[in-house]
Formats: sequence, structure tokens, C-alpha cells
Amino acid sequence: MKTIEIKANNLQFMFHALNNEVGGTFTTNRREVELKIDNELGVGVIRGIELERHTLFIEFDVKFKEDVKFVVESSKRSVVNFLYCSEGKLKHSFNNNGTSNTVETFQTGISANIETNENHISFFKDVYVNSTIISVNTSEKSSLKHHINSMVSELFISGNTADYSYVGSYNLKIAENIKQLKAIKQDGVVRTLLIQGLVNFILAMEIEQHSLDIKRSQNPTGSLSTFELKQVKELSDYINNFPETNLSVTELAAKISISPAKVQEGFKLMHGKTLNNFIRSVRVKKSEELIKNTDLNISEIVYSLGFSSRSYFSKIFKAQYNCSPIEYKQNIKLAATA
Repeated sequence: MKTIEIKANNLQFMFHALNNEVGGTFTTNRREVELKIDNELGVGVIRGIELERHTLFIEFDVKFKEDVKFVVESSKRSVVNFLYCSEGKLKHSFNNNGTSNTVETFQTGISANIETNENHISFFKDVYVNSTIISVNTSEKSSLKHHINSMVSELFISGNTADYSYVGSYNLKIAENIKQLKAIKQDGVVRTLLIQGLVNFILAMEIEQHSLDIKRSQNPTGSLSTFELKQVKELSDYINNFPETNLSVTELAAKISISPAKVQEGFKLMHGKTLNNFIRSVRVKKSEELIKNTDLNISEIVYSLGFSSRSYFSKIFKAQYNCSPIEYKQNIKLAATA
């Protein structure tokens, strides 16, 4: 196993240290840093950005060719880390001899140093990993200045006398928001604001998941396996790409080789909706995009998205946008000529 020690007090120094240890191509742009790796150690990208409220966001999109452990220095009672794994798995511990926890695909891990001053994050040989870490500074100085940091400290540090480590239940909704984060193409201040907003939302979801797990005494992961959760995500992507699909629940379940009951359970877990309601919401969202960005008339949009009738489409569109599709199209034209 290759062990990489990172002793740094800010993002720039951390990535410079990473570059020295791992190699690759290091670039920086305003508050963002990126390290591209393609060598004997592994292939992929590690990105980071400094955000408001003394918060860091780091993404690993890598596959290492041997077991790799990052040993990251962390001040006691001063940082809470929120790790989420969209694909693959990671292992976390506070030192070499302590208990380790594995964070698998679609799981959140939360850690806070109370007794020790190191975090050990281990990557497995030949396992592709896409994961993110949101690191919130909860020091006394930061907590006094930022109310949210203070609340995070109260949840995960105050009252604890031992290092805190938690691995949560499966949550596919977080994966969807991280996917949106990766899709941001804007530059400059717009990019920073969009990233900040999504990171805040993801952080809120991770804290909410922790709260729900603590309240539940039964197994919070439900009856779905990791494989079945991945299949549900694959079906979600299919529907987003082909919203006009008119396949039944049974036929869609057959596409991913799991039962209709587990498909419904997965969609409620991931989207808070039944499969049919999810399809309907995707179609309405796509219809709004077509009205805004194309010259298609309403009937053509209804046909292209597989709605059963124009009147039904108008009803559910109005329920979501508080106006009919025609009124929405007229408003778009008025705004363009104003």
C-alpha cells in the first residue's frame, strides 16, 4: 500500500503536496484547483474548491493501480467532514490501529476528530471511485463568525469525547445532485455561486440523512441491495433521456432485471415519487424546456413527449407552472421582446 501524508492548512497547499506525492498535472483558477493523474499510480482527476463559510469541497474521480492511503492532518474539534460515494467505495479511519468504516456506493460518511488529529482515507486497487468530501471548519473562530458552522459543531463535536464516525444509509438523491454539480459549465462568479448553492443543498441532505438514520431503529437501507440501487439509477437516467417512453412499470422493471415492487421502492427512495409520477415530472420539465428553446407548437410537444392528450398535458403543466402551456409560451415571447 502506498501511503501519502498531507499536512496543509489550506486547499492550495494541500494540492501542491498532493502533486509532489502523486505526480500529474496541477492547475489552479481562482478558488478552484485540479490535479490530473495518468501515471503508474493511477488515472483520474482530483478537484477542489474553497467556498464560503470556511468550507472546502473536494472531488475524487480516480482509479488507482495499487492500494493507496491518504493521511490528512486535521486539528482536533475543528473540522467535520462529509464524504459521499457516488461510485465505488472508500475506507476511513482516524489512525492505523483504530476501527475503520467502509463507505460504499450511494452512502454518506461523517467524521469529526475529537481525540486524534489525522484522517486516513483508503482507496482500493483497481476500484474506480467517484466521491466527494465537504469539509466544514468548526473551530471556535469560524463558529463564532458563521452560524451554520456553529450548528454543525453542535451536532457532531459538542458533547463528544471520542472521535466521531458515522456511515449512513443509501441515498440516491445526493448522487443526483452531485451529477448536477459535475454538469456546471459556467465560469467565474456564476460558476462559484452555482457550486456554492448545490454544495449547501448536498450538505443539508447529508445532515438530514444522518438525522433520519438516528431516529430509525430498523435497518435504514430498506430491502434494496447496492446493485438494485444502481439499476434504479440507470432506469432514472433512461427516463431522463427518453421521457416519451410509454412502457409499463412491469416492462421498465424488466429492462433492469428487478421486480416492479423494488423499482417503486427505489424511486420513492431516490426521488420521493412513484415511477409513473417521476416520468410525468420529467416530461413536464422537458416540455418547459421545449417551449422555451424551440419553435415547436404545443401539439408537437405533446406528441414528442408521449402525453396521452393535450388537455391532460395542459392540466399538469398548469399545476406546476401556474399557467397554461400557451400562456407560458406567450410570456416567453413577451419577455424576449421587452
